[in-house]
Amino acid sequence: MQAIILAGGLATRLGDTAKNKPKSLVEIQGKPFLQYQLELLKGNGLKNIVLCIGHMGNQIQEIFGNGSRYGVNIQYSIEDKLLGTAGAIKKAEPLLEEMFFTLYGDSYFCLNINDILNYFRAQDKTALMTVYRNDGLYDRSNTTIEGKFVTKYDKNNPSKDMVFIDYGLNLFRNNVLELIPENTHYGLEDVFSQLIANQELLAYKVKDRFYEIGSIKGLKECSDFIRSNNK
Repeated sequence: MQAIILAGGLATRLGDTAKNKPKSLVEIQGKPFLQYQLELLKGNGLKNIVLCIGHMGNQIQEIFGNGSRYGVNIQYSIEDKLLGTAGAIKKAEPLLEEMFFTLYGDSYFCLNINDILNYFRAQDKTALMTVYRNDGLYDRSNTTIEGKFVTKYDKNNPSKDMVFIDYGLNLFRNNVLELIPENTHYGLEDVFSQLIANQELLAYKVKDRFYEIGSIKGLKECSDFIRSNNK
C-alpha cells in the first residue's frame, strides 16, 4: 500500500517558526516533524511514500532523500506552482497505485491503518474519510455523516449540524483522479463535494483526537503529545 503526504503548502500561521523551512521540517525533540510521520506510517506497514512538495521542498529532498535511512521508499512529486491539495494529488498521478492513503503534511494521529484498509476493501466505493466527533473542540467541526457515508463537508462555512471533523487521513481508489482537472488549483474539498453527491465517500469514525502543527497552538499540543509518548 501507498501513502501520499501533502507537504507543499505554505506555513503562514507558524510565523517565524517556519520562516526559512517547510512545515514538515519544523523540529520536535530534535527531529523534523516529517520523520515522525514516516515512523508512524512505517509502523503501520506503509513504506511506499509519495511526497508532494513545493514551497522550499528541496530542503525536504536533501534531508530525506529516497527514504532508505528511515526504512521507507520515498518518491517525489514537485509542484512548480500551488495546485491545492487535490491538484497536488493529480500531479502525482504517474506515481500512484490502485489505492492510496493521503495525509496532510502537518497532521499526526494514532490509528490502526490496517483496520481502515480492510473496511475500505470490503466496500465498493471510491473514497473514505476518517472523521472524529469534535463538537467544535479542537477546530471548527466541518462534517456531517449519516450511516456509513459523509453527507456534508464544508471547511469555510460549517453549519450547526456538523459535529464531526475530517481527521486528516483519507483513502482513495485511483479512479478518483478522473474528478480532478490537470494543472489546476483544486482542493480536496471540491473532490469531496462530488463524491458526496454520488454517495461515494465513506465515513470511518475514530475515537482518539488528532494533532496538527499548522498553527502555534497546534504545534505545542502536538509536541506535548509526542514528548509524552516518547519518554
